Amino acid sequence: MTEQSNEHHTIERRLDQIDLNELCRGRSFHPSPVSWGDEVLYFLFLDRFSDAKEYGGFTDREGRPVDSGENGRSTPLFNFEDDAARASRSEWFESGKGWCGGTLAGLRDKLGYLKRLGITALWISPVFKQVTGSNDYHGYGIQNFLDVDPHFGTRQELRELVQAAHAEGIRVILDIIVNHAGDVFAYSGNERRNYNNGVEFPVQGFRRFSGEEGSIPFRTVSPEEEQELWPDGAVWPAELQEPGNWRKKGEIGNWDGFPDYVEGDFLSLKDLHLGNGISDPSAGQDIGRRISGFSPSETLAHLIKVYRFWIAYADIDGYRLDTVKHMEPGAVRLFVNAIHEFAQSVGKENFTVIGEITGGRALAFETLETTGLDAALGINDVSDKLEFLAKGWRSPGHPETPEQEGYFDIFRNSLQDCKSSHQWYGNHIVTMFDDHDQVGVRHKFRFCGQGEQSYTLLPAALGLNLATMGIPCLYYGTEQAFNGADHRDNDDSYSDVFLRECMFGGAFGSMQSTGRHFFNESHEIYRFISRLSALRSQHLALRRGRQYLRQVSASGHDNDFHYPQPLGGELRWIIAWSRIFADREYLCACNTDPRHPLTLWATVDSSLHRSGETMSCLFSSDREQEGTSSDIEARNGKAIAVTVPPGGFVVYH
Repeated sequence: MTEQSNEHHTIERRLDQIDLNELCRGRSFHPSPVSWGDEVLYFLFLDRFSDAKEYGGFTDREGRPVDSGENGRSTPLFNFEDDAARASRSEWFESGKGWCGGTLAGLRDKLGYLKRLGITALWISPVFKQVTGSNDYHGYGIQNFLDVDPHFGTRQELRELVQAAHAEGIRVILDIIVNHAGDVFAYSGNERRNYNNGVEFPVQGFRRFSGEEGSIPFRTVSPEEEQELWPDGAVWPAELQEPGNWRKKGEIGNWDGFPDYVEGDFLSLKDLHLGNGISDPSAGQDIGRRISGFSPSETLAHLIKVYRFWIAYADIDGYRLDTVKHMEPGAVRLFVNAIHEFAQSVGKENFTVIGEITGGRALAFETLETTGLDAALGINDVSDKLEFLAKGWRSPGHPETPEQEGYFDIFRNSLQDCKSSHQWYGNHIVTMFDDHDQVGVRHKFRFCGQGEQSYTLLPAALGLNLATMGIPCLYYGTEQAFNGADHRDNDDSYSDVFLRECMFGGAFGSMQSTGRHFFNESHEIYRFISRLSALRSQHLALRRGRQYLRQVSASGHDNDFHYPQPLGGELRWIIAWSRIFADREYLCACNTDPRHPLTLWATVDSSLHRSGETMSCLFSSDREQEGTSSDIEARNGKAIAVTVPPGGFVVYH
């Protein structure tokens, strides 16, 4: 028997078989960081990352070159001239729609690669067992909440991965789902049902495998039935088989209509009944009223125990909570506090729960504050504002106006947002640009997949990501300049596939390649991120400092300083900002012009500097610039002349 089939005999089928106290007794758990704002996150799709068969271009955890023939390694390093765009476009695209073969063992194999990149925390896509026979490689269609999908490996391999990551100084955040399970049951007639004013639809039964008609009775299965159905039929743990665990109201039709988006199924994924809340459409934006009117269900208690189990079993350091918008805020609040309490009980004082919160800035901040979530993804179009500021198509913002139109506007007005300190933003907002969904975009593309100039501007975007306020997160493949893009004219189906190329090659390697891997530690973008991550780690101000968008000037005349704004829809200029911490100022700047180096005057803090002093270039995308200095002069208060390479990034101190 295989390890996986052996382990299935030890996987708990019911939550009452789990003793959390016994699981934790005598163990020492990995501590939380002092501040998650100090960390550099890396989000990866496990199925698309590594199968441990690669060789060449990278070294192991001890720094030794990984050669061919070692442990069956057979996939060589990608070479752009020889390997790009060699695959059949249609066959390559079809391969990306299903499972590709990444594993937990492959991820463990690349911990040295990630550590040298500067990563301190891994955010891993859901690892839990998916509906059998489905193409849910992404992990969001769970059939067994207590097991790891066999495509990825075993529970023991997850535990060993976390142990190995901790040994390298890397924490592990799991992507989890509380709102829904996979397509585990069929409605009557195995037909799709659409949400209709809260009507419950009759259910045919639980499925034996993906798409099956629902031949398993919709109830808790008997001990005799268990033997036949385990592990692939119905849903597990068995407590979730009770019909009352499910809303049964059909698929969401109006994604912005309340209560539709809370009560409906997330497409074919079946909505779990986490408790009773207010369904009055006028309450949709009233978070406090909805929390006060919420009463939890047994289903929510079951899921709390599930995710406490994974902390106890695998020593997980944090969770990324999926689809917060589609959960009752009262359910989020109860879940988060229960998870925090358990984590603290095992010594994880700063266990993080990062919520995927879509919607406007004010609602997102209120959701954070009232539910107890530690940080949020998706606040105020962070990804859009960051990416397209670097590409020269967005305003950076304007500190002297009330509008919240630019990237830097997201992090100001802490008093207006009723926050005690500017540092609130640094610990509560996750910043990233490339991502796996790009919600609301029809034809999707990675940063480097949009136009010939994008690659040149990538250092500017990474500088904004890693040296501005927030918890920076990199999406796998960005360090290798992945360029996935949907260039079809009349079809946008499966568009997100283009965002999810394989690092290990296989049939769906990036840049329309096959059979070549992308773990190239000599890649100039990999090296740029590695150097900048190290700088960020060495200088506290770059992680926690106050942040100020700075006025710049081409002439240096006092009346010629301004906050850069697009002209004719484009901004090809230097964006400068300061990070100040304990009277130490670091001036950062990126250049949104991909063709020309630019030299401008940038304002610095008058109270911290004297005329005649200098600031030195600590970091530049052009390494020859590092170590040069610039005089501080009495211009617009105080200013220095900064030079930024085309599409580049610099730091002066």
